[in-house]
This record gives sequence, structure tokens and C-alpha cells, in this order.
Amino acid sequence: MRLNSLVAFVLPALLGAQIAKVQEAPLRAHLALLSDDLLEGRGTGQRGSELTMLYLETRLAAMGLKPGNGESFRQTIKIAGVKTRPLDSNLKFTKSTEAKEDLSFNFGDQIVFASGSAKSDSAFDAPLVFVGYGVAAPEESWDDYKGLDCRGKVLVMLVNDPQPTADEPNRFGGKSLTYYGRWTYKFEEGMRRGAAGVMLIHTDASASYGWSVVKNGWVHERFQLAEGVGGADLEGWMTHDAAGKLFAAGGWDLGQLSAKAERKDFQPVALGLKAAGHVACSVRMVDQGNIAGLVPGSDPKMKTEVVIYSAHWDHLGKGDGPGDQIWNGSVDNASGTAAVLAMAEAAVKQPAKRSQMFLLLFGEEQGLLGSKAYGQHPLWPLGKTAADLNLDSMNFVGSTKDIDIQGSERTTLGAAAAAVARQMGLSVAKEEPDLGGTYFRSDHFSFARVGIPAFSIGSGKIYAKDQETSKAKAAAYFQRYHQVTDEYDPTWDLSGMVQQAQFTLNLGYAIANAPQMPTWKKGDPLGLVRLTAEAKAAR
Repeated sequence: MRLNSLVAFVLPALLGAQIAKVQEAPLRAHLALLSDDLLEGRGTGQRGSELTMLYLETRLAAMGLKPGNGESFRQTIKIAGVKTRPLDSNLKFTKSTEAKEDLSFNFGDQIVFASGSAKSDSAFDAPLVFVGYGVAAPEESWDDYKGLDCRGKVLVMLVNDPQPTADEPNRFGGKSLTYYGRWTYKFEEGMRRGAAGVMLIHTDASASYGWSVVKNGWVHERFQLAEGVGGADLEGWMTHDAAGKLFAAGGWDLGQLSAKAERKDFQPVALGLKAAGHVACSVRMVDQGNIAGLVPGSDPKMKTEVVIYSAHWDHLGKGDGPGDQIWNGSVDNASGTAAVLAMAEAAVKQPAKRSQMFLLLFGEEQGLLGSKAYGQHPLWPLGKTAADLNLDSMNFVGSTKDIDIQGSERTTLGAAAAAVARQMGLSVAKEEPDLGGTYFRSDHFSFARVGIPAFSIGSGKIYAKDQETSKAKAAAYFQRYHQVTDEYDPTWDLSGMVQQAQFTLNLGYAIANAPQMPTWKKGDPLGLVRLTAEAKAAR
């Protein structure tokens, strides 16, 4: 990017233009309420979700924002809720349907599964085939299927993607996880190939989180967009230990086959086993909503373009068992939702040249459902959407001397974000390998998939005070991630959260006031989506 282009892009911020200030008091108030037991963990399709949506609509209206969907703040989307009934299901693995001995696993502790096609009952008598990582990537000259007819088969796959080697240190993003490694891709690929089912093999290292995270996400009701429902009849996960026993029952060694899966010449392996029985699920249709508030732009021409600030409002909701059964999701993601509300309250007092949309999304924990639905049915033309700046699981520890803008390097947002950081006296956090595929796990990715420059702004790592204590406090959160213990603590130092929100708003103003909209870096595959759309529009 030329220097004069960079200056033109961030000039409004660098000249010290008055930028609306994010205040801690409203941010803390929103965070405390959104985290409260009253909202019952903001579970998709539960009572708490309706209470949350009503709160968000009310607050945006009270702040003076315009409705983002015509006369409504809500974009209603129909979704299908599916909850496995393990006691009514009978899924076993056997060498033949007549075998007297079969292998079954304890639902929740060793295996989880559900219908990906929103069926109440699905019968199986399907052979199991190990397809390595389940990846088909022409740009990497990689195909784990090798012409396999997947119809009527249950595909067993490794999580993550093929690892780099000494000869190919940069294959599949090197140490960073690519979208091919995400569980969502693997289910999607199985669906595209007409498989009867897809079962993923979990390890903490390959998934970047423990089995409890998988379990908590699957023993509850799961959701999918009702429009175009078409997943495999069986989708699920099994522990590595369970998979090892399964493979051994067919006379195979999981470790040896996993090693072969690291090679391009890997061939699918029929395991000599069948998935037999049926999977019973409770299925219902539910309306959920993205909540959108708008600050119209001040420039007569530029106001037709928009900058989006997003965060997901949902978490895991309320369970039925004994003890604490409310997954409050304070950090994930009452924090991002509260920040977007506080940013909206500041921005409405001082419009930028381009319009600004404050978008609270549903169903992120269910596979980015709200943002995916927005990409399919945008409230603003995609070609006139400058960027999406997303906030997810924010800094509750304290202010930092740096800011994490990883993912912005794919677009000209990277240069703009670095300039805004310097203006705020912040350094850019050191880029690290994206081992967990973070870029593909948060809502900004749904915007990127439809060609909009997008990334999530993360917390810095160099704390302004008590570095070692602060680092330990931040690291300890991973023991609470997707657990009932992710609860609000009124003693939290929210200076870092305010700082993160202010940086995001400052960057948004720089984008909203710049002469040109951001662009993708040449050669980025996500950028081709926008180029293709622009070419079609020009015809």
C-alpha cells in the first residue's frame, strides 16, 4: 500500500478529529446485566434469548439509534433446534448387522452426535470410512477422498488440517490452522459429498480446547439455519480414546492411520465396521434475531456506505441438571455485546461521514448462525459495506500497552489499524501462529466469506501494570471458557475493555471518514469473492 494512500485512509484520526469516547459506566452496567442469571445464559431458542433481544432493542432505541432493518431493530431468522435423545437412540458400531458383539460409547463422556438434517429419527446401516483430515484443497494439491463415493457412508475424520513438514513448512498455513481444519468445514464437506454421517475425532491439541467444550456444546439443544437445512443425518464427535477402540475393533491402529493421513498420497480406508441403529432427536422451529441499530452518515454521498461493528449476544443458556446450570457467558460474549452498546451510545452523538451499524448477532455458539444469516440476507448492500469490526471475549484484566489486530493483515485494514494504534500510543501485538484457527471461529469470518474486509480486535498482551499477575489472570480464564463459571465479577478492572472498545471505535471512524473503502490484499482467496461480485455488478 502506498504511503499517500495510507495517509488518506487514516488522516481523519491522525489529525486528531474529535472521536466519540466510550464510557466505562454504561459498558459495566450492560456487562453486569447481560451476565446476570436473569437472562439465563442467553441460550439460543431459550427464554433468555428473547429477554436479551428485547433488552438490546430497547437500549438501542433509547440511545437514539435508527432501526437497522426498516422500521425494526430486529432481523428475524428461522432456525431449527435439534436435541439428541440419547436414551431413545441406539447407535452402535459393529462388523455386521448380525454380529452378537458390538461396540457402543457413552453419550456425553465418549461420544456426542445429532441429526445435521433436522430429522427426528434417522436409521443407520452405513459403513465407516476413515478419510484422514477430510480435506479437499486444490490449491494445496490435496485430496483425502481420491474419488471415494461418499453416499451412504459415515466418514470418520481427524480435526485440524495436515501439519507442516520440513520439506513443506508452509502447507496449510504452516503452524496456523486454516478453514480446512475447522469442524464446520468438515461437516460442510461431508454434506456436499452426500455422506450419511460425519464423525470427528477429538484431541485437546487438534481442537485447541478440551472435550468438556465439545460435550457442553452437544448435550444441549443445537441449532441450524432452517433455510436450506441439509447437513448429514449423523454429525458428531468422539474422544480419541473411543476412536482408538473403534479402529481396533476393525483391526486397525488409529496412530498408524493418522500418520498416513499426513501424506498427500493417503487413500481412504474402509474400516470394516458399520454404524447401525438409529438416532432420535427432538426437533422444533424457532425464531431468533440479529439486532441492528444505525447511526446514519453525515456526508450526502458517503452515507450510502456503512461500517459495521459486531458482537454475538448468545451463549450456552440454561441446563436442567442439579447445581448451577446457567452458562452466563460473561466474557464470552456479554463483554463484546456490552462494548458494542457502549460504542453505539458514544457514536450516536457524533456521526461519521459513512453510516455506522451496531450489529448484535445470534447463534455464534451454534456455528456463526446469525452472521451467516446476515451474509445471506444483508441489511445493507454488501458492495457498499466498508468493513466489519468484530468483538468477542474481551479484556477483563486491565489496560495494555499493545492491541491485537491479527487477521487485519489480509486487507488494507491492517495498515489503518496499525496507524490508529500508534495514534493511541499502542504497539501492535506480536503476531503468533493461529493454532486454533481463530480467524475462522468468530463472526467476522461470515462477513469475510461474502467479500467484506473483516477481523476481530483482540486484547493486547503487555499489561500496563502487574504483568505476570495480569497474564496469569488472563490465562486462568481458559479454565472457565464455556463453563458455568464464566461469570461477571464486579471487581474486574475494565480499563482494558474500554481501551479495546475505544480502539475499535477509533478504527471505525477512520474507515467511515476515509475517501476510499478498504480493500483485500491481492491474492487473498477471500478477496476474490468481492472482486467477482464487483465484476458481475459492472456488467
